[in-house]
Amino acid sequence: MKRQDEPVGGSTERDGPEERGSPPSSPCEQTDRPQQEEATMKRRSDDYLPVPGEEKNLDGSFSRKAGSNKSIPMKTLDNDAHQNLGPYFSDGQRRVDYALTYSIQKPGGLRRRSSKFSDTNFLRRLRHSLSMRSSQAPLHSKEDPEIAAQDQRTDYHEDDMRFRREEFEANLLEMGLELEKDEGNKIPGIGFLKIHAPWSVLCREAEFMKVKMPTKKVYEVKQGSNLVEKVRLFIHKITGPLHPKVNAARPQNVKSLSHPFSREKQHLFDLSDRDKFFDSKTRSSIVYEVLKRTRCTKAKYSMGITSLLANGVYTAAYPLHDGDIEGISAQPNDRKLLYEQWASYSVFYKYQPIGLIRKYFGEKVGLYFAWLGVYTQMLIPAALVGVIVFLYGCATVDDNIPSMEICDPRNNITMCPLCDRACSYWKLVTACGTARASHLFDNPATVFFSIFMALWAVLFMEHWKRRQMRLNYVWDLTGFGEEEEDHNRAEYEFRVMQKAMRQDQSAPKEEKVKLTCTDRLPAYLTTLAMMVFMISVTFAIVFGVILYRISIKAALHMSSYPAARSNIRATVKTTAAIINLIVIIILDEIYAAIARWLTVLEVPKTDKSFEERLIFKTFILKFVNAFTPIVYLAFFRGRLVGRPGNYLYVVGSYRMEECAHAGCLMELCIQLCITMLGKQLIQNNLFEIGIPKLKKLLRQRKSEVTSLQEEDLKTLKRYEKDHFMGPFVGINPEYMEMIIQFGMVTLFVASFPLAPLFALLNNIIEIRLDAKKFVMELRRPLAAKAKDIGIWYNLLRGLSKVAVIVNAFVIAFTSDFIPRLVYQYTYSPDGTMHGFINHTLSYFNVSDFQAGTAPLAPMHLGYNVEICRYKDYREPPWSSTPYELSKEFWAILAVRLAFVIVFQNVVMLMSDFVDWLIPDIPKDISLQIHKEKILMVEVFMKEEQGKRLAAQDNHNQDNCTSPSSTDQSPPQPRSRPGNHAKASW
Repeated sequence: MKRQDEPVGGSTERDGPEERGSPPSSPCEQTDRPQQEEATMKRRSDDYLPVPGEEKNLDGSFSRKAGSNKSIPMKTLDNDAHQNLGPYFSDGQRRVDYALTYSIQKPGGLRRRSSKFSDTNFLRRLRHSLSMRSSQAPLHSKEDPEIAAQDQRTDYHEDDMRFRREEFEANLLEMGLELEKDEGNKIPGIGFLKIHAPWSVLCREAEFMKVKMPTKKVYEVKQGSNLVEKVRLFIHKITGPLHPKVNAARPQNVKSLSHPFSREKQHLFDLSDRDKFFDSKTRSSIVYEVLKRTRCTKAKYSMGITSLLANGVYTAAYPLHDGDIEGISAQPNDRKLLYEQWASYSVFYKYQPIGLIRKYFGEKVGLYFAWLGVYTQMLIPAALVGVIVFLYGCATVDDNIPSMEICDPRNNITMCPLCDRACSYWKLVTACGTARASHLFDNPATVFFSIFMALWAVLFMEHWKRRQMRLNYVWDLTGFGEEEEDHNRAEYEFRVMQKAMRQDQSAPKEEKVKLTCTDRLPAYLTTLAMMVFMISVTFAIVFGVILYRISIKAALHMSSYPAARSNIRATVKTTAAIINLIVIIILDEIYAAIARWLTVLEVPKTDKSFEERLIFKTFILKFVNAFTPIVYLAFFRGRLVGRPGNYLYVVGSYRMEECAHAGCLMELCIQLCITMLGKQLIQNNLFEIGIPKLKKLLRQRKSEVTSLQEEDLKTLKRYEKDHFMGPFVGINPEYMEMIIQFGMVTLFVASFPLAPLFALLNNIIEIRLDAKKFVMELRRPLAAKAKDIGIWYNLLRGLSKVAVIVNAFVIAFTSDFIPRLVYQYTYSPDGTMHGFINHTLSYFNVSDFQAGTAPLAPMHLGYNVEICRYKDYREPPWSSTPYELSKEFWAILAVRLAFVIVFQNVVMLMSDFVDWLIPDIPKDISLQIHKEKILMVEVFMKEEQGKRLAAQDNHNQDNCTSPSSTDQSPPQPRSRPGNHAKASW
């Protein structure tokens, strides 16, 4: 246990079995251990030897004082220009695994630290225990450390920042990292600290992090022999031209056996080329773990690099891209290959190189793009069926009897005014265009399409689960997450420390301090109040748009311009939908910021808890924001209107809106179309292209680099170019876009069959836009591991369940499908739809208008109107119960409710049957996983057998050479630690 806390200065000759376990904590925390301090001072002055057997002298002498501007080169090399511009140290040999930036100002005089940085003994002990816990349980980052550090910003004096940097860099040297500064670059006011992890540090940290690496053992992956696998292989073969040209030399049916890296078992791994054994993604992840764990006593409440970024000691921290894509320094690398085979619009028709994406950006980003690819692929059949349904509506529009009756001028039906006083009577024949257009989306095929889309959602979820399991097997993630811990966040530890300081010193020491619900109660109440307030704001804005529609309709009716009165309905619908779209886009940005602030206020314990709470709040707010106008049009508009002579009024004299005679489905379609296309074109595409470029231009202007010539910009070094790129803000915004789109596609697909087609076209562009953004515009993200898409799967599953209910209500209550069905089989005299329009219209005597609501120009039609018609099922004015709901209304309502129940249960039953029919894990994958376990056991058994034979040979040699040792007990073979034997399982 004492070896665990001993600092490591980069020596490789000491790296033995005794150093396994938790990595060492920073030496600045060990002030009460003089022996370790003595060892530390010795290591700082030692010159370490390279690793035996290493081709390149990567672990040579590297001893310098913290704060010096130049490192001691390990090997003097004459490099080409492209080597100096690449991600390397100035010697062109050691790779830059991580870069830190800081501001350079004129050095001030040395100042004594203010009293606010002095520590009490109690606070020092708390920090020491905090650092010990964190050194044993490093945090796994989910996003760029620069973004994570923006929660709390504190300004410090320049001298204090320099002192902190010097101590932090000295501690990094103690941890074994190699550093090099660059303050004489072409970017004024910015200094760069380049960090390289030598082989010894990589091995030590990889063993601690249990990084799975491929062993020398390879085996053949046998393809499944069942029908499904044969079909899959056949499809894979015929779609060969669509696959990207990556890993062409790698055989497809051969896989390496992977095992958590162990320094004791290095002989199991292929170490012929140590430079390529740990790829750049793994190297940067290892360095970041060291950066996050390394602390120093000078920094107040220091939590590693995240705290230093929050305090402004460093301005940015990021891993480097592999190299340039084009130009004089563009050498073959993974980034260039990703640009050519993934981020280029010329390959939009090809599959994504998911394996290369995972290798370069990490599993979490790779899973997102794999999910997006599966979702886009599954949209193809949905889009085809949607187009067929739409074309069916176009083909049968001339045979639709209800729309033909509306368009027939011989009917001469006079309709009641659509608004008070300003609106006059109108002829039903003027709604001919709206009725014909509504049939395109409201026809018998719509019911079939709703059932199809419900089953499609289930098939999509099942297909993704199987694809996810296949990726877990290929990426060696089958055992990930079982023994992993979700470690505490730095903010949570800080709040716990503050709570411990406030508690009475006489409190029992054995009681563990933690944040309780009582501590978080103010934050929970604030979150609840803010969520209710923001949802209320959304409802208020939607209500404001309703008032806009009512008032603008009356104003256009009163207008003296013929152009304004020519197409009032289309003008009101379109402008209101555009206003809703603008409000949705603005509120989306506001809600995202507020949701993050509320989540930070709650101080979640772990990164996983923080992420899930943030996602849930953001999803609720954005979902309500996007779908409230649509839900109003689908289920509330035209329901709370009243009747002529007894209308429902709100806010004084505003009369509630009525639907067109063909129903509100057309308006719902227009609103859904504008919202979906607008969000995709403006929010998802235009913002993703324009905002990163604008931010990059602002960063260049702020750094005064725009004055440089174009040739000078091309000769910037790799870490200087990456400095101008945008920080990676996480993958959650990308998921959120697609989840909202998935809701648009599934929830109201009964009113808009072309939604899957628009989503497919958008996603084809979205994949390449995101790819271009990740490869060209953003800094390289920290590689985060994940074996699934997390809470997003639960949200998708919930939306697919809700979609069945919503579509059932849209068909039953929003469309005219049920009234037509009831009329045809109950009230039609000849079993056809002839007379349906007259059946749906009620009579009203104009003498029953309330005072002041009758039309100002009743002679607009050229004759005096005594009876007008309106769409409703009510008794005529000459009946014994005038204007009361008729028996037809109650019959249709009963059928509507029965349809909802039957539709929901039938579709849910079919969905559950499909879910049960398709196994979550492909059979060939389960067999291969079992085969891997057997092979791993065989490898270890052979290793143990080899050890026994070697021990026996040594024993026999000792007997031959030393007869006096015959009466001594034979040496026992050294047993291997149990944790390494079980790490694979």
